[in-house]
Amino acid sequence: MLNLKQLREQTNMTQAEIARELGFSRQTYSNYEANRRQPDPEVLKKLADYFNVSVDYLIGRESQSQENKKIPKDLKKILEEEAVTLNGRLLSDADKEKMFRIVEAAFYEAKAMNKRK
Repeated sequence: MLNLKQLREQTNMTQAEIARELGFSRQTYSNYEANRRQPDPEVLKKLADYFNVSVDYLIGRESQSQENKKIPKDLKKILEEEAVTLNGRLLSDADKEKMFRIVEAAFYEAKAMNKRK
């Protein structure tokens, strides 16, 4: 599969670790990654859910990961639509963007750590 190896490498996990978590043999997972074997639709959904991407992204029909669409929408909405203060100072749009990027990075780091458990 076009993006499977890239996604696995982003999680800093081995093929064996991911295969074990998903209930596959390492060889089966390796075959999916090397495009020597095509997963059935249920396995595709399982892989997409695990990596938090769409099936279309997984098989190369989308050029970008859908991760940005799964960022906590409430936080983004608050930062875009509300006046936000920090230590009594109104945040500029640039400061709001910085704050969002920090929280976004923490969100994905926590998500990756949870997947490794």
